[in-house]
Amino acid sequence: MIYNKTMEMKKQTPVKVVAAVIMKDGRVLLAKRRQGDLLAGKWEFPGGKVDPGETAEEALKRELHEELDIEAEVSDFICSSCYDYEHLSVELLAYRVLHISGDITPRVHDEVRWVLPDDLCSYEFPAANEEIVRRLSSCRDL
Repeated sequence: MIYNKTMEMKKQTPVKVVAAVIMKDGRVLLAKRRQGDLLAGKWEFPGGKVDPGETAEEALKRELHEELDIEAEVSDFICSSCYDYEHLSVELLAYRVLHISGDITPRVHDEVRWVLPDDLCSYEFPAANEEIVRRLSSCRDL
């Protein structure tokens, strides 16, 4: 688990958030945060907050249905990271996810895009996503 120095000092209780790494033909699905949202214009791995009483896997399936109108199966856990933004502290849990059915339709993002893992370096991500990017690509200097 990755912690930034600010979080260690503030000791805020992080909000648990899940992220999906969906692969297709050697590319990974990214979603661009909508203008007007916090962290607008940044790219992320689709997902969202874990609601009380939900497991991370249940939350990820729900979020993918709500955000992209797809049914999915949550597979292997990839990594976790914690980051303390000015507005919120998060613990991000990333999982490999299989797209089972449904056409990907961005409901809460400006755009979705399939990207080669080694091209992830050229996209701007929220800081909590950087550990996922490192694990999927050759990006080392995030």
